Amino acid sequence: MRWDVFCRVVDNFGDIGVCWRLAADLAARGERVRLWADDVSALAWMAPHGAPGVSLQPWRVAASDAADALNCDLTPGDVVVEAFGCDPPEAFVRRMAMQATAPVWINLEYLSAEPAAERHHGLPSPQLAGPGQGLTKWFFYPGFTATTGGLIREPGLIAHQQRFDATSWLHRQGISVQHGERRISLFCYDNPALPSLLDELAEAPTLLLVAAGHAARQVQQELGPALARGALRAVLLPLLTQQDFDALLWSCDLNFVRGEDSFVRAQWAGRPFVWQIYPQHDGAHEAKLGAFLDRFLRLVPPNPTGADAFADNGVASDIRTLWRRWNGLSDADLALADPARWRRRCEAWRDSLLAQPDLTEQLIRFATEKRP
Repeated sequence: MRWDVFCRVVDNFGDIGVCWRLAADLAARGERVRLWADDVSALAWMAPHGAPGVSLQPWRVAASDAADALNCDLTPGDVVVEAFGCDPPEAFVRRMAMQATAPVWINLEYLSAEPAAERHHGLPSPQLAGPGQGLTKWFFYPGFTATTGGLIREPGLIAHQQRFDATSWLHRQGISVQHGERRISLFCYDNPALPSLLDELAEAPTLLLVAAGHAARQVQQELGPALARGALRAVLLPLLTQQDFDALLWSCDLNFVRGEDSFVRAQWAGRPFVWQIYPQHDGAHEAKLGAFLDRFLRLVPPNPTGADAFADNGVASDIRTLWRRWNGLSDADLALADPARWRRRCEAWRDSLLAQPDLTEQLIRFATEKRP
């Protein structure tokens, strides 16, 4: 099928990051994809080599009523995906409504563990007015359960990770690891809890690998030119491709991530991770964070009646406290959970997700079923 994926870049890189992964994964499975975006500048470093089967198109062209539209074919494809409710241009929606066979119109929603994602996944939204009158838009919710649309996971991702050599990858980045150092990655928004985190990490030999942007600026302000404090030393990373960002997560013992794309990739890494959710002025992010923690920490350990059962409950409490502190929802002391038990929990969580079909597979099946 031919897919038109629409993306508006609100801020940061999450919107275009998710849309690019989806577009590239669709194309790798034999689909043809046009990615319409209002700002593709981040792809210059995120995906510098593009992807076979994916063509980038400027949003303004899709919004054009001109017949030639800069020599671009404006005929809608078989499937139109609007990411995160971005609303395709009215001119393009009018063309959708004019097709003899209407395209399947899908609103790919934000990832959420809240119950509403399960209730609303797959529901129709008939368009009763406006340029798309007569069409039906379908809600498609990514998620963590069998009654949602799953998570983006390329075929062979886990096998690739299992073959991955962290030492070689770090060496290619010019990063040397000293004996006994734990490796921690940091990708965050502006965060008032960062000084407390650096103090905590300085208590034990730590190599902190800092992503470019907000994280690098804050670490430089706190640690100064030496980029060191106590037993902690930091390395500032350049902007990484999506593949190299995955490799960074695989190379570390603990990953601090933010937003949606890196949040999902941290879960596939199977390493301990801390998520900084995108803050919302109305406080909706607290409920969203709590919904994920409730689901993630409810996972039954492999041996719930064994000697580690109580300790596993303890590490769950430590994880919840840390995540809330990192997201500014608690005044508790910032402390890391027991790494071995934390990792076992993350691996068990990943295994539970691997039992479900991935998002792209489900999206293709959904679109195929809804085609007239």
